Amino acid sequence: MSPKPDYDIDAWRSRIPILDTAIPMNNCSQAPQVDTVREAAERYLDSWRSDGMDWNEWIAEVDRARSEFARLINAAPEDVAVCSSVSHATAAVACAVSLDGARDTVVLSKAEFPTVGHVWMARARGGARLRWVEVENGEIDPDRYTDAVDGSVALVSACHGYYQTGFKQDLDALVDIAHGAGALLFVDAYQTLGTHPIDVQSLDLDFLASGNLKYLMGAPGIAFLYVKKAVADQLSPTVTGWFGQRDPFSFEVDNLDFAPGARRFDAGTPPVMNAYVARAGMQIINEIGPAAIRSWTEHLSERLIEGARAHGIERIGPDDPTQKTPSTAFLCPGDSHEAEDRLRERGVIASARGPVVRLAPHFFSTEDDVDTALAALASVFDSLKGGK
Repeated sequence: MSPKPDYDIDAWRSRIPILDTAIPMNNCSQAPQVDTVREAAERYLDSWRSDGMDWNEWIAEVDRARSEFARLINAAPEDVAVCSSVSHATAAVACAVSLDGARDTVVLSKAEFPTVGHVWMARARGGARLRWVEVENGEIDPDRYTDAVDGSVALVSACHGYYQTGFKQDLDALVDIAHGAGALLFVDAYQTLGTHPIDVQSLDLDFLASGNLKYLMGAPGIAFLYVKKAVADQLSPTVTGWFGQRDPFSFEVDNLDFAPGARRFDAGTPPVMNAYVARAGMQIINEIGPAAIRSWTEHLSERLIEGARAHGIERIGPDDPTQKTPSTAFLCPGDSHEAEDRLRERGVIASARGPVVRLAPHFFSTEDDVDTALAALASVFDSLKGGK
């Protein structure tokens, strides 16, 4: 018998309408819609239509989403800020961390999603120094960080998972390297959170950010930022707003009074409808459990890797499923976006990034999904090479 995950995959699949017509293997870009997530959006729309305005309930829902994210990473809700995107979260951190004096350097890798690099490059215009860690064959040797981090480094900015190849970095090692040199660590967990258990307390992370539209089963327009309390209380972000204040409803225009802890990284009016969607998506992940999802997606990753060999498709990234995100990157022999379009015509939703096409299963994906997607990918790649 074929292996199955430690949860009722068929029951979950019955709640995802698009599975009737397509195979979504683009979870590294956008998760499909689950019935309860749509219902959550409709609850907000119904409230808006019938009540006109219910800010008490709407803000309560934002805080429930904050708490759901905190549960996911084993944090206290007051240590989580609500942002509009990981770009926003990164910028809020970048403007708050002191890069003056002896510690004027940020270390970051070439594996960061471009938005993160762009934020730090903008910060460097004010005099901060950037030190880049190189990517080799789609991966990063941790020794590269060891060589890059010294007493001049204020912060290390590192993705947990590399968006292009699926390579997953060792957070324990990154914490040891950064903290061993007296630096802070900022982690972008967008490509892993929801499919990899993350405990910010046991890891002793300083910052962790993620949005919700990928493996957290949500939509664009909302992200969350964890900030360790001892770190947060020492920072004064200049990317701020009225919800980042101790009492947002004091309406004191000439009084900047930051909220305690991570809530000082809240900004303007929160993304209310997105919070409804985000909480519903994260409830799914917390119910199934990231550990169970990791076990199943690692099994599917192994099938993708072995299937690529059988089809003669060239990959880039780790060979060991335990060292990668659910995303597997295949080197495209032509235009990767054209390949993505042709796959969609065959009922497979993939995600192109630069020279690769990525197939990224999730908790609801099956072995048949993987096999069908690989066969379609092989056919599309063959057509791009001038085959049939």
